[in-house]
Amino acid sequence: MNTPDIDWSNLSFGYIPTDYNVRCYYRDGKWGEIEVSSSETINMHIAATSLHYGQEIFEGLKAFRGKDGKVRIFRLEENAKRIISSANGIKMAPIPEELFCKMAKMAVKLNERFVPPYGSGASLYIRPLEIGMSAQVGVKPATEYLFLILVTPVGPYFKEGFRPTNICIMREFDRVAPRGTGRWKVGGNYAASLDAGERAHELGYSAVLYLDPKEKKYVDECGPANFFAIKDGKYITPASESILPSITNKSLMQLARDMGIEVEERHITLDELNEIDECAACGTAAVASPVAEIHDLDNNVKYVVSKDGNPGPITTKLYNHLRAIQLGEEEDVHGWNTIVE
Repeated sequence: MNTPDIDWSNLSFGYIPTDYNVRCYYRDGKWGEIEVSSSETINMHIAATSLHYGQEIFEGLKAFRGKDGKVRIFRLEENAKRIISSANGIKMAPIPEELFCKMAKMAVKLNERFVPPYGSGASLYIRPLEIGMSAQVGVKPATEYLFLILVTPVGPYFKEGFRPTNICIMREFDRVAPRGTGRWKVGGNYAASLDAGERAHELGYSAVLYLDPKEKKYVDECGPANFFAIKDGKYITPASESILPSITNKSLMQLARDMGIEVEERHITLDELNEIDECAACGTAAVASPVAEIHDLDNNVKYVVSKDGNPGPITTKLYNHLRAIQLGEEEDVHGWNTIVE
């Protein structure tokens, strides 16, 4: 297996071509055979529903080369379940869990030379994608779909790594509607966040902390990630029907419970940001990205979370514990890893 010429330790979070992707078409009411392709393009009708009506869903998960040299995919089945939920949410043909898992393992195996070495801090990002392919100009679900999985090696999502960054609150933007598509991983949710995100970056912030779209009283999501905080020794995270259920957040909540920390999924009011000891944005890309300060730009208020500029002790412990499980350094007591044989 010849190793690609990549500087693993200095990888950014971006796209690098790999050898293969895997594909499967849904036609005539059923999923077909798995196809392996080395092409980076797809053939698509100009009237495909994904292009006109946003029938597009995706997932994000990672594979890691462990301390023992084995390749592990983290929480594969959870991503399989979530893409089924997204498919049902916007009337697409759901990908059977078994097919999803088989194709993900195949994509990793076929591109094993691109799995970064242990100790590099990099990982193999796995991007499953489903799109509506039927040619239609009337607004209705497609009858044909393409499900594909591509992989690419990535470095840390935030170039600062595991260092606290400043985030901001802007009330002029809503991420999603209260009963809209926020709970599903559809491309349109991310398109809706681009304007706010770019504006935040221009002002020197790493992300936008959105408030609930209905009352603007509660904390919602943090850019493309879930939000959690540590308050009075408890792990608190927003409960809302418009938030994407983060698999990373779910994992961190379980690890917190394992550590004897009480977990509360509930509304977090804006005023409570004065009382939290630590907080972070969490998701597949960054695991946990600690927050230094939250600036409420509309009210000119600063919530200083990290007094010394360092990540909080509980966030650090949770981050290190989760990374150690992914890398095979600590026992996987919950059976989260799938080892690619």
